[in-house]
Amino acid sequence: MKRLLVSLLVLSLAAPLVAWAEEVVVYSSRKEHLIKPLFERFTADTGIEVTYLTDKAGPLIQRLMAEGRRSPADMLITVDAGNLWQAAEKGVLAAVDSPVLNANVPASLRDPDGRWYGLSKRARTIVYSTERAKPEEITTYEALAEPQWKGRLCLRTSKKVYNQSLVATLIARHGEQKAEQIVKGWVDNLAAAPFSNDTKTMEAVLAGQCDVAIVNTYYFGRLQKKQPDIKLALAWPNQQTSGVHINVSGAGITKHAKHPEAARKLLEWLSSETAQGDFAGLNMEYPVNPQVQPTDLVKSWGDFVGDSLNVSEAGRLQAAAIRLMDRAGYR
Repeated sequence: MKRLLVSLLVLSLAAPLVAWAEEVVVYSSRKEHLIKPLFERFTADTGIEVTYLTDKAGPLIQRLMAEGRRSPADMLITVDAGNLWQAAEKGVLAAVDSPVLNANVPASLRDPDGRWYGLSKRARTIVYSTERAKPEEITTYEALAEPQWKGRLCLRTSKKVYNQSLVATLIARHGEQKAEQIVKGWVDNLAAAPFSNDTKTMEAVLAGQCDVAIVNTYYFGRLQKKQPDIKLALAWPNQQTSGVHINVSGAGITKHAKHPEAARKLLEWLSSETAQGDFAGLNMEYPVNPQVQPTDLVKSWGDFVGDSLNVSEAGRLQAAAIRLMDRAGYR
């Protein structure tokens, strides 16, 4: 009897601690150095521990599907709206109804059904050689298909989701037939075969292989940090039409989350003014929260009008974009 009473006493004393201790398990395709400092701050602010696993988006989504109800993951963080849309469509994310998230994240940067929310914004824009091209020459993505850019254009491979999302946006704006004509024009104007990443694409511009290229802004920022006097600059296309192509990195709470309330707290915190500066700034991206300014380096690239199309279109039309690029000979 004494042993039983002691055991009950120990349990009663431990119970409040067990109830208090919260945790969140995150699967992230965003690299560790971009998320670890934020998770540490969140834990310091809230007492909620964050455990995370990093991998590429595809394997993480497949893992969530394979694990099903057994999955330990409470949240998925990944890059590109196309990947977020795929995760939602495959049924691994749960809808969240959060006034906080709806206030912090503009409607165009989140899933219409609340299954995922953008947390940082990037522009996929045009970079040009300051020695061989003039900013006034660069007007629209569509115009890169015109004869004046013959042998002057470089692109990253069509296999990258960033370019698939850009072409998906062209389909949403113009329909498949017109979008295919544009992409065929790009292919006809290529100065070299598509490159494996944005950095190599910009290095080709620097080397004189081409004069312009399409890249994500933060890749330009990385190169600029290494080479402050770099002979490249960013141009903002489609300022009189649809605006610059916008994409996001973002997150959603998993369907079988074991700690959904703690995960919601983390997601809301990441969208808040407290965290947005660092979440975007660590990768030289733009905050999604309109109350937060980008870093000085990002600001130095200038202001632009972004596309207001909901970024979920990048996912909805992804398969059509891949087929179109294949037909156009864009490898």
